[in-house]
Amino acid sequence: MRTLIVDDTFTSRRLLQMILAPYGESDVAENGVEAVDAFTHALASKEPYDLVCLDIMMPEMDGQEALKAIRQAEKGAGIASENQAKIIMISALDSPNAVIEAYYRGGCTSYLVKPIDKNKLLGLLR
Repeated sequence: MRTLIVDDTFTSRRLLQMILAPYGESDVAENGVEAVDAFTHALASKEPYDLVCLDIMMPEMDGQEALKAIRQAEKGAGIASENQAKIIMISALDSPNAVIEAYYRGGCTSYLVKPIDKNKLLGLLR
């Protein structure tokens, strides 16, 4: 499994890397701009990500904007919705509005609230 971990906090990125290490390689990005750049580069290289773990509150471009840009890039590349990357939004925001925005307007696959629960994350992957 090829994963892109996007979070502006080093400890959150590192924790996700450790949890996901047994399942394949992962790349990291510190904000939404870097995430979209990495994602589009991977698509162009024909080595797309299978999973994106995407924080919501980040500088430069937040996770909601990055999610929309990633889905647009997939659409532009002609990727059918059933073949799109799985995107798990991860945030300290436990508000219904944030969840609605991520699922219905952005197209995320799942939503986890920080602190990250390893068992919940692995359950989503199964």
